[in-house]
Amino acid sequence: MTTISILLLAAGASSRMKGRDKLLEVVDGQPLLSVMCRRATLTGLVTYVTLPGLDHPRADHIGAARPVEVSDASDGMAASIRRGVAALPVATDAVMILPADMPEITTDDLLSIAAKAPEHDGQILRACTAEGKPGHPVLFPRRCFAALQGLQGDQGARPLLIHETVHPVPLPGNRALTDLDTPEDWARWRSTEQR
Repeated sequence: MTTISILLLAAGASSRMKGRDKLLEVVDGQPLLSVMCRRATLTGLVTYVTLPGLDHPRADHIGAARPVEVSDASDGMAASIRRGVAALPVATDAVMILPADMPEITTDDLLSIAAKAPEHDGQILRACTAEGKPGHPVLFPRRCFAALQGLQGDQGARPLLIHETVHPVPLPGNRALTDLDTPEDWARWRSTEQR
């Protein structure tokens, strides 16, 4: 049996939100981070969530997810990935990494990617749109953990994905791409959701 953990990236500064915290924006009556942590933990997979500090306001909204402090969060997304992967138990066979600002990703989406891991043993699995455009989450096998811990900057795992064979896993619609970084993104998404 493949032991998979989920790693939610939630240590960013929300710098494009003009003073608001995108992960505390309300979705389905709760802060987005609460929603995403709940969806992840409902998979039954152990879920870790990176935070800029254990006393950060986001820490009150992670539910049963396990916090991972990223003291060097200002170094970019790679810092979150490095710290998160380092926190995984030795027995972890794969990690599914997901930015926490993707409100359309569901528990079923996460489960569908996890279910593909045994048949694609040792391969990277990447969610994509119904048309095949790559997005998130991305599942990395253990053989990639050392490379993930060596990442630098704010490109996330992009350098690793460029040099690896990646197996796409289609999700409905544009779920794999919908991330909300600015107030305008949120306004546009909310207007679409209410139609």
